[in-house]
Amino acid sequence: MSGFDTVHWPTEIRLKKAEKILEVDYDDGSRFRLPAEYLRVESPSAEVQGHGPDQKQLVAGKSRVGLTGVDPVGNYAIRIHFDDTHDTGIYTWSYLYELGRDQEKRWQAYLQELATAGKPR
Repeated sequence: MSGFDTVHWPTEIRLKKAEKILEVDYDDGSRFRLPAEYLRVESPSAEVQGHGPDQKQLVAGKSRVGLTGVDPVGNYAIRIHFDDTHDTGIYTWSYLYELGRDQEKRWQAYLQELATAGKPR
């Protein structure tokens, strides 16, 4: 995913370390509160997503993960730093919007995968 597919642009990004939340406001009026655990298990990194559409890894045991920082990547994305030292995912504006828009559906699918695999959050 490149910056060229961006339809919705963020107007404000707030890192709330104590709450373990990343808030993102978009130019269409959308506002998303994205928990650290959700962002971590949906990281766009190769470690999580693999190198193909059917290679996504189930990431367990991240219920207590926190956010330590956010860095801009060009004008199209951010790199999120987690307190478990993960920081290789580049979250494009489009991907963050997708995560916010589809949060409930993705989260429920994740919880179901964990249950099926018998793994802890």
